[in-house]
Amino acid sequence: MSKNTFVKGAAILGAAGLIVKFLGAVFRLPLAGMIGATGMAYYSPAYYTYTVFVTIATSGIPVAISKMVSERITVGNYEEAHHVYRVSLKLLGAIGAVSFVVMFFGAGIIADLQNIEESKLPMMAVAPALLIVPVMAAYRGYFQGMQNMRPTAISQIIEQVFRVFFGLLLGFMLFRETIGEGFGDYSPGEKGAAGAAFGATIGALGGLAIIFFVYVMSRGAIQSRIDRHENNAPESGRDILRKILVIAVPITIGACITPIMNVIEAPVVVRGLSASGYEAEIAKNLYGQISGFVIPLINMPQVLTMALAMSLVPLISAAHKTRDMEALHFNTSLAMRIAVIIGLPCAAGMAILAEPILLLLFSSRWDEAVNIAPTFAVMAIGVLFVSLVQTVSGILQGVGKQNIPVVNMCIGIVIKIIVTYFLVSIPSINIMGAGIGTLVTYIVVAVLDVWATKKYTGTRFDIGLTFVRPFIATACMGAAAWFVYYVVFGGVQGHKIGCLTAIMVAVIVYAVMLFVTKSITPEELETIPGGSKLAKIGNKLRRR
Repeated sequence: MSKNTFVKGAAILGAAGLIVKFLGAVFRLPLAGMIGATGMAYYSPAYYTYTVFVTIATSGIPVAISKMVSERITVGNYEEAHHVYRVSLKLLGAIGAVSFVVMFFGAGIIADLQNIEESKLPMMAVAPALLIVPVMAAYRGYFQGMQNMRPTAISQIIEQVFRVFFGLLLGFMLFRETIGEGFGDYSPGEKGAAGAAFGATIGALGGLAIIFFVYVMSRGAIQSRIDRHENNAPESGRDILRKILVIAVPITIGACITPIMNVIEAPVVVRGLSASGYEAEIAKNLYGQISGFVIPLINMPQVLTMALAMSLVPLISAAHKTRDMEALHFNTSLAMRIAVIIGLPCAAGMAILAEPILLLLFSSRWDEAVNIAPTFAVMAIGVLFVSLVQTVSGILQGVGKQNIPVVNMCIGIVIKIIVTYFLVSIPSINIMGAGIGTLVTYIVVAVLDVWATKKYTGTRFDIGLTFVRPFIATACMGAAAWFVYYVVFGGVQGHKIGCLTAIMVAVIVYAVMLFVTKSITPEELETIPGGSKLAKIGNKLRRR
C-alpha cells in the first residue's frame, strides 16, 4: 500500500470517526433533557451492556479481517481473501446471534445484577441490533482489507445519523406516550429509554443496507479479479478462523476494558448510595444525572484525542520498526504536548463553568443540573488525564506494547470500584464520590502509562514546554472565562448569553496565549492537516 493511499484511507476513517463520535456525544444531551435523569438511569445500563457485546464482536475481528484480506490481496490471492471474508461473516453472525439471545432473553437478569430493574425494557429494545452490527463489521473489515475505506465511513455515518434521529424521535414519543399507550405497565421513563435504545437497531439496519448495497455493486469486480488470478491451494476454514482469533482476541480484550467499567459503575454507585441511606429511586436518579448529564460532556473532548491516538499508531510503529529514534521521540513528544494542549483547557473550562454549561444545555432539568454541577466540575478535571491515557495508549501500541495500557486500565478499574463505593457510601459525599473515583482512576492510569512511555520509547519530555506553558495559557483562559461570566454578567444563574460569551472569550484568549507562550510552534502546526493557515496566524501574533 502506498503512503498516499494509507494517508487518504486514514483521513477518510478519521473524519468518519470524528463525525460518529460527535453525533454519539450530542445524542445523549437532548435525550437527557427529554427523559430526565431517571430515564437516563434506565437507558445507560442497557446501552453500556450493548456496547460490551458490540465491542466483543467488532473491535478485534474486523481488524483481523482487514489484515488477512490485505495480505492475500498483496500477493494476488483474491479468492483466498474472499474466503477470509466468508469465514468471518459466519463467525460474526454466530457471535451476533449468541449475543442477541443472551441480552434479549437475559435482560431481566442483567438488569437485576446492575441493580436497575427498569433497564430491562431498554435492553430488550437494543438487543436486535446485535444481530446486525457484527454482520456489518464483516463487510467493513473486507472493504478495509481491499484499501477501500469509503464503504466503512459511509455506513458508520449513516448508522449513527439513523440512530440519533430515530432514537430521539422514538424516545420523545414514547416518553410523552404519544405512541405505545398499550405498551405494558411500563413507566414513561422506561418507555422513553427503550425508544432511544431501539434507535441503535434502526441505525444498524441503515448502516448494513448501505454497505451491503456497495458489496452487491462491487461483486462483479470482485469475482472478475478472482477469475483473472491464479490461486494457491485454499486454506481450510478452521485455519482461517484460528488466525482471525489469534489477531482479534488480544485487541478485543483491551477494547472491552472501558465498556466493562461503564457497566460495573451502575451497580457500584446505586448500591453505594443505597448503603448511605438513599432510597432506591433517588439513588437511580443520581446515577442518571452522571450518566445522562455529565458523561456526554466529558466524552466530547475525547473525539479529538481519539483521532490523535488513531493517527499516532502507524507513525510511531513505522519509526519504531526502522529504528528512527529521532522521529520516534519527536512524534511521541509532540503527541503528548497536543494531548495536554487539548485536554487542559477543556478540563479547566468545564470545571470553572460547570453549572452555567449544564444550565445552558439542560435548562428544562434545572434542579438536576444544579445538583450535579459540583460533581461535573470534579470529573471535568479528569479530561486532561483521559486525553493523556488515550494518546499514550496509541504510542504504546505503536511500539508493540499494547498490553501495558490494558493492564494499567485493569488496575484503574479496581481502584475505581473501591474508591467509588467507599465515597458514595458516605452521606455527606454521596454522588460526588463517583466523580472523585473516576478522577483518581484516570490520574493513576495516566501516571502509569506515561511512565511506561518514557521507559519503552526513551523519550524525555520537556516539562516546561509540555506542561508549564500550556498551563499558563490555560490559566489566562480560565481567568478570562471566570471574569466574563461572574463579573461582567454578574454570575446570574442560568444566564445563557453570559455562558456563551464566556466560552467564546475563553477560546480566543487560549488560542492567542498558545502562540504568546510558544506552547506550539508554527513549524509543528504545519505537520497537522490545515495547520499551515494557523501557522501564518501564529507568526503574526508572535511578531507583535
